Amino acid sequence: MEHVYQHLIVTRLRGLLFVTLNRPETRNALGAEVVAEMDRAIAGAPGEPPPRAVILRGSGGFFSAGGNVGNFAAHLGEPAPQPDPVAARNREFGRFMERLAALPMPIVAAVEGAAMGGGMGLACAADIVLATRDARFALSETRLGLIPAQIAPFVVARLGLRVARRLGISGERIQGDAALRLGMADELADDSASLDTLLAQWLSNICACAPRANALIKPLLAECAAPPAAAGGALNRAAALFARCLRDEGAEGIKAFRQRRPPGWVETIAAEDVRNACAGTPVPL
Repeated sequence: MEHVYQHLIVTRLRGLLFVTLNRPETRNALGAEVVAEMDRAIAGAPGEPPPRAVILRGSGGFFSAGGNVGNFAAHLGEPAPQPDPVAARNREFGRFMERLAALPMPIVAAVEGAAMGGGMGLACAADIVLATRDARFALSETRLGLIPAQIAPFVVARLGLRVARRLGISGERIQGDAALRLGMADELADDSASLDTLLAQWLSNICACAPRANALIKPLLAECAAPPAAAGGALNRAAALFARCLRDEGAEGIKAFRQRRPPGWVETIAAEDVRNACAGTPVPL
């Protein structure tokens, strides 16, 4: 069954899943309905093959202004009932973030304009963040008297505790070289057109890697990030995964290496492909 989206542009191209937030009138705020659609998009349709990578972007030259605080206006100043519906809604966004970060395939965020609050958290759940030099990032919640509750673990995982504290207690906006230096962005582009080209290059790099091997390495690395006492178990699992890869895609990879040719899984993505996919323009598969 094909999903119909009101707040997203969802496109599949050469095994890649492009998910573009498409509520420019709200600067792509992460309202409950938007998050629900994103959840459906990353889950995929039954029987649909898993994508080789998921690309997150915002329409209208703006990534995301974060949570839609207007949704909570009715609860301002009221006594807290038990259970608290505000806490329940906030926690549901966290569950989506957990599902997104747990995806085994690479996640790439392409950030223009700004990624504020929850939008910054969304970018932090990605494996690779590409941004224009003028794109801004901020944990803006504390300036509203709030906290970045559900995104906090993902911000700390990407930036480390020291930088997360700095941004969280100041609401500081960072961009350009500062975003690169602090680890928020992996690479910068001069403008939106250059971002398309940069994104195409990274996606071509991802598509030069075997898709099932890529889907195995993320959970393995997460396990290896556990305390040293757990390293032995991770290495045992790594040995089993290595043998599994060798008998699967490794056979083609080694054969292609010996024959001095690209493996059969390699795809080259062009900047035009990226522009069309993010805009929902029909493209050849």
